[in-house]
Amino acid sequence: MYLIQRPRRLRTTPNLRAMVRETTISVDQLIYPVFVKPGTNRQDPVHSMPGIFQWSVDRLVEHLTEVYAKGVKAFLLFGIPSHKDDVGSEAYDENGIVQRALRQLRTALPESILIADLCFCEYTSHGHCGLLTSEGVVDNDPTVELLARTAVIQARAGASIVAPSDMMDGRVGEIRKGLDRAGFSDISVMSYAAKYASAFYGPFREAAENAPAFGDRRSYQMDVGNRREALREVLLDLDEGADIVIVKPALPYLDVLSDVKHQVLVPIAAYQVSGEYAMIKAAGLNGWIDERRVIEESVLSIRRAGADMIITYFAPELASWLNSDH
Repeated sequence: MYLIQRPRRLRTTPNLRAMVRETTISVDQLIYPVFVKPGTNRQDPVHSMPGIFQWSVDRLVEHLTEVYAKGVKAFLLFGIPSHKDDVGSEAYDENGIVQRALRQLRTALPESILIADLCFCEYTSHGHCGLLTSEGVVDNDPTVELLARTAVIQARAGASIVAPSDMMDGRVGEIRKGLDRAGFSDISVMSYAAKYASAFYGPFREAAENAPAFGDRRSYQMDVGNRREALREVLLDLDEGADIVIVKPALPYLDVLSDVKHQVLVPIAAYQVSGEYAMIKAAGLNGWIDERRVIEESVLSIRRAGADMIITYFAPELASWLNSDH
């Protein structure tokens, strides 16, 4: 009679454990999201996100120069305009806040990867992601035309990548055509392809000052109960010319992230959103968790599920830890 032994857990030393680990994190997989606003010498705290700030352009350049020195090369820019109106005009103003930041960062950090978030919710007085009809419903096609126009202006200002986060139908194709016509065929489109209408965005509303004045965004963002729909949205954006796709949020949607990873051949980003950040920070500040270990474990789980890159507010901290470990 033969007994089949269960395979044992691999017994390792720390060095061997690092060698045989299936999933790892490196600093060049991190994208750091930041908020930029008008003024000078401003570093205004976001109270629901301890350690995160709204920056004036001058201070943002200083901050990102320090983060870049740690090895983080990619930055995702969100703008807080000097004024808002019903058509979000500062989003596509040549001298809008993100365009000013892009120009100065391109000069200060010429080799950086500058990603411009492409949406109107921060710029509209009503807080929705596009133009509205007289009935207060988002008007898809005119919004898409303005998104394509904004993408060209962002590219002209120095963006390496434009990242449409609006979830309008057909916007990736129009943005791609607009960039190509303007001579920016080398500018990539990173699409928020699977973006859920999530409660985890709460702290972001404070950081970006973009809470809807009425209603919510569930009519154009994805239902949190839908899994297969995410893959359909991803494939549609790829058909229209997306170069990179985003799954957002990250931790509550690891199943979706894994599905996308197994179905597409383009790079995949996952956004560890403001609510994910805030929960970890709050628990860490209260001493309820080992904050560093939870941050590292959460990011590792996102990588393990399939993300090639991670958009995370923890990027500066992770970079410092990764550098000290080598």
